[in-house]
Amino acid sequence: MALRARIILEGATGSTNRAVATSLGVTAATVGKWRRRFVAARLDGLFDEPRPGAPRTITDERVEAVIVKTLEEKPADATHWSTRSMARSMGMSQTSIGRIWRAFGLQPHRAQSFKLSTDPLFIEKVRDVVGLYLDPPERAVVLCVDEKSQIQALARFQPILPMLVGTPERRSHDYVRHGTTSLFAGLDTLTGKVIGALHRRHRASEFKAFLERIEAEVPAELAVHLVLDNYATHKTPAIKRWLLRHPRFHLHFTPTGASWLNLVERWFAELTTKKIRRGAHTNVPNLERDIRGWIATWNESPRPYVWVKTADQILASLARYCERISDSAH
Repeated sequence: MALRARIILEGATGSTNRAVATSLGVTAATVGKWRRRFVAARLDGLFDEPRPGAPRTITDERVEAVIVKTLEEKPADATHWSTRSMARSMGMSQTSIGRIWRAFGLQPHRAQSFKLSTDPLFIEKVRDVVGLYLDPPERAVVLCVDEKSQIQALARFQPILPMLVGTPERRSHDYVRHGTTSLFAGLDTLTGKVIGALHRRHRASEFKAFLERIEAEVPAELAVHLVLDNYATHKTPAIKRWLLRHPRFHLHFTPTGASWLNLVERWFAELTTKKIRRGAHTNVPNLERDIRGWIATWNESPRPYVWVKTADQILASLARYCERISDSAH
């Protein structure tokens, strides 16, 4: 209807059908059709004509009742409605229920989780971190730093069966644990390169050793800005003393419960998907060797993650979401 109205308004300026079609991205035939309909029947001509076929058997009132019941009630024997249970309750066919749900975007079988940060300095920290991504300081490197702890060396009880034509790779459900390791990683937001270090534990002493590695690898003339979370090992007295002795390091903490602000988390997800999840390792040294090899391969052709949203856009999006959830005031 909006497009048809635009066709009429464009035509009222004296433009030709071809000019209106080019302006609105439609064909000249479409423009001619709706201009003729408007001349013949005025506004009524812009509505669709009655279509052939059997009349509707489900009234608007019954459609509304299905929607209200879906949103405001639950079945007695389940946590959510299915098309079958709703069809039985409403005396309608399962196909009709599915059609109504699709038309209004209702999916009772799906549920998503969310987490809102309660950090009192949430806004300030978002602006600080996003500002680093969108407008990094000159003569400085910005590293997103975090630990991926408890990476398990897992081996299956039985040999993994390779993929065949028409058959996916198969692996036994049971596995044996052969120890864990922790990966400390710093992702350069500009180049995408990663500084990584593996340790069997992730205490303050290991984090300090990782800071020493960053100190050795980043050119001395550059300032170092680290984006990291609020993990306790990042704030111990030993770490604070180390930072006082290395004034070119500047720490920027993400809000509590907002790890999505740290770009290295995206890199960790890629490492997990491409290397760790389907890997098989009979000991920790083999696992660590594979991780080091994957990091080396990544650094040969790094791909930086580009942050596009401003802090104002993020905060506006969160504000809209809070307005939608019933307990946002709590």
